[in-house]
Amino acid sequence: MNPKEIVRVRDVMRHDIDIISGMTTISDALLQMKHLKNKMLIVDKRHDDDEYGVVLISDIAHHVLSQNKSPDRVNVYEIMTKPIVSVDASMDIRYCARLFERLKLSRAPVMDNGKLVGVVSLTRMVLHGIRK
Repeated sequence: MNPKEIVRVRDVMRHDIDIISGMTTISDALLQMKHLKNKMLIVDKRHDDDEYGVVLISDIAHHVLSQNKSPDRVNVYEIMTKPIVSVDASMDIRYCARLFERLKLSRAPVMDNGKLVGVVSLTRMVLHGIRK
């Protein structure tokens, strides 16, 4: 009996990373999301000792739309989540899926040796994991 091949996060992640400044307005962030067909943007570090942040389309819905705030007057840093929950590129997707379920995540940035290398989503893990 052959052991099942381990599928790692690095095998299913998206390598393109959409990074914005925390000073970006929500209007501009939405334009970038629409252009990139993305639901999550990584907020860049301000300096070496800072941490990455993240802004999701659901954050914008909750903190801007439902609060009737102007997207031209709200900056990303005001609504982002920071620090981010990230996963290691070498993690088995089965454990990553369990982590996502426990933390109620749908996507997360991927780190490799302390460097941001991609983004993984639950959808990509499930589709790849089921095909194997």
